Amino acid sequence: MEFLRHAYRRLADLARELAKFGTIGAIAFVVDTGGTNLLRFGLGWGPLTSKVIATIVAATLAYLGNRYWTFRHREQSGLAREYFLFFVLNGIGLLISLLVIGFVTYTLGLQDVLSYNIALLTGTALGTLFRFWSYKKWVFLPISPPVGQAEPVPGTPPNRSAVPNSQVNGHMYLLGKSAEENTPPTGPRQSG
Repeated sequence: MEFLRHAYRRLADLARELAKFGTIGAIAFVVDTGGTNLLRFGLGWGPLTSKVIATIVAATLAYLGNRYWTFRHREQSGLAREYFLFFVLNGIGLLISLLVIGFVTYTLGLQDVLSYNIALLTGTALGTLFRFWSYKKWVFLPISPPVGQAEPVPGTPPNRSAVPNSQVNGHMYLLGKSAEENTPPTGPRQSG
């Protein structure tokens, strides 16, 4: 039964993270897609340059939203480290999008607005799947237990001491015995 509760809690936590990630992603998506189309068709910039610039702006907004809202409960391993990894992984996600856009634009020769936006959406979807997985794995890490404290084992009651059950304050206790049977003597030791 405890296993099911643990699984439910993990699933609920994942659903909350996905919902927040999706909200931040939707905002970044509007900035990215709108910015890309504005630069590409409004200002006449190249298909790849438009995507790169819009993605940099959207990624900066996404980093701030994910760091301070979606994954705020996770360990903060340093802004410089997180920011660097975030942008490296976004670079890989961007590369996925650029490959799709480049294939449609240059290999297939489709230069119209509809083809460009289908390629843009397909690349963005593939890049988003990669980014969600990689952010959780390398950027926004789970909180580590304090040094010297073990992680809780599924199925154990909360707030359980990390000290092994067999030894507390230098006294050895027999596992499986009642508290009274394991109480250390309080009086002076008798030799004999």
